[in-house]
Amino acid sequence: MATRKVTLSLDTAAIEYAERAAKAHGISLSAWLSRAARREAVRTGYRAPARHDAEALAAADEAELAAADKDLGA
Repeated sequence: MATRKVTLSLDTAAIEYAERAAKAHGISLSAWLSRAARREAVRTGYRAPARHDAEALAAADEAELAAADKDLGA
């Protein structure tokens, strides 16, 4: 999957929590927020269109996150 740069406004407490959580997990803030957004979307009922190769998609997600971490100097 491709990455896309976006501008977000988050309340101070939310960004501080996210920064601490990302650091604790050893990943970039961008990667942590991406994972958190994906989890929350699924938790609240979003279901992606059915795809036949889930394993390849999962590998692509991990590769995308690794590339984003590298780009951000994490």
